[in-house]
Amino acid sequence: MYHPAPAASAAEALVGLPVAEVERDLILATLRQTEGNRTHAADILGISIRTLRNKLRDYAKTGSAIPPAGH
Repeated sequence: MYHPAPAASAAEALVGLPVAEVERDLILATLRQTEGNRTHAADILGISIRTLRNKLRDYAKTGSAIPPAGH
């Protein structure tokens, strides 16, 4: 019997979701894990702090709850 690796199972759960939605959820989850530390979250995600800030601004405009900035 085939048993996919945990990462494959997590990826399989995302099939059918829009990429923008998955990206938003991943960014916001990473920000929560870093207790609002934008620099650390950007580093983990492999994006620039500017890109992160721009995406957070866009998410806020569409009503997403943005975790408060941390240290």
